[in-house]
Amino acid sequence: MSSSGLPHADLTPAAPGARPTGSPSGSTAPAAPWTPAATHGGPAAAPVLTTDGRAAAYSTSQPSSAQSSSAQPAFEGGPLAEEGLVQLLTPTGERVAHPEYDAYVAALTDDDLRAMYRDMVLVRRFDTEATALQRQGELALFAQALGQEAAQVGSGHALRPQDHVFPSYREHGVAHVRGVDLTDVLRLFRGVDHGGWDPVAHGFHLYTLVIGSHTLHATGYAMGVVRDGLVGTGDPEKDTAVVTYFGDGATSQGDVSEALVFAAVNQAPVVLFCQNNQWAISEPTTRQATVPIAARAPGFGIPAVRVDGNDVLASYAVTAQALERARSGGGPTFVEAFTYRMGAHTTSDDPSRYRSSEQEEYWRRRDPIERLRAYLESRDALPSQFLASLAAEGDALGEHIRTTIRAMGHPSAASMFEHVYATPHAGVEAERAWFESYESSFLDRPGHSEGSHR
Repeated sequence: MSSSGLPHADLTPAAPGARPTGSPSGSTAPAAPWTPAATHGGPAAAPVLTTDGRAAAYSTSQPSSAQSSSAQPAFEGGPLAEEGLVQLLTPTGERVAHPEYDAYVAALTDDDLRAMYRDMVLVRRFDTEATALQRQGELALFAQALGQEAAQVGSGHALRPQDHVFPSYREHGVAHVRGVDLTDVLRLFRGVDHGGWDPVAHGFHLYTLVIGSHTLHATGYAMGVVRDGLVGTGDPEKDTAVVTYFGDGATSQGDVSEALVFAAVNQAPVVLFCQNNQWAISEPTTRQATVPIAARAPGFGIPAVRVDGNDVLASYAVTAQALERARSGGGPTFVEAFTYRMGAHTTSDDPSRYRSSEQEEYWRRRDPIERLRAYLESRDALPSQFLASLAAEGDALGEHIRTTIRAMGHPSAASMFEHVYATPHAGVEAERAWFESYESSFLDRPGHSEGSHR
């Protein structure tokens, strides 16, 4: 699957020719850059109080025709509020108009939509196969992305080849869109590799298990992109943006706050994409925040937007706008994709201990794949031959995953010292020497053969 942003077809139900300012088409200028000079009041500005006395989050910049208030809404309500979410497809698959974001999907064709549908279906098949393999003892662990396919595939399709992604450990959909063989993702969960793919070749960094740390890596990389002169040139094949994905739980980590500080003051071309799946392992979002997660960003000087993360079209549109702003020199954007983790945190987790089956059923009725399928069917854009071909492709993917994983074998313990650094490192070499000495000590004992102590 190509990692480039999809071409744009008219899906908007509005009158033909109506195109909001800030459209990504070549005939319209990109969104105006947001700069610290445009900050409403600056860092010392007093917060606006809500009726209940709490400080309300508000826009960090004066709204303009190219950067309307929907990108920096005045958030109200608790962290699970669904009001104000950008939505282009209802849970039943009906297309709804949006004055700002219709333009970003206006040229998507039925082929483009089927490509998104295909990617979501295949990623879910991957999820199912990987979970089964872990239960069979073929993987040490697996982190499911079940229910989050729209947020990942939609945003992934908005990327260009030169953009770079810093994932956490659940972004299987983005990895797939960026052309990563998903069996390479499982090398990490089987414990045979530190990563498994070339980050440069795919514009997709290795998974990060340390919660939130990669948001700093992404921000630093984005600052480097600016220094390389790859932002705001006007060349669509050169201008580059960075995206980092993290969960709602990661926003409680200090690393994410530090990344927001550096991204804001350096106007880094980074999209901070929070998949709010409502659970940090067993801890609900309501135990981490009293307002929507995105409401934190304006306090750092970063515009924010909340989107229905189960809506692949809205996820695509919101990310496309944020990437456009970043590439043009407009700085960072915080995106909160409000979704739900239908599976467990990892396969070592039992979500039935902390959430109800009624809640799971509520979100199952909002399945992102079924939503897009309903929309495509309403357009007579899901022919039987396409579905049959996709089913066969899914079966082939399942066989590929099972065969590849079972053939991986087990690496030598000493391989853990390889590829830690790009060049030889004295500390690592000292640890390698100690480990080799430790290993050989078992061979000196009668009755012990190599590997018998493991």
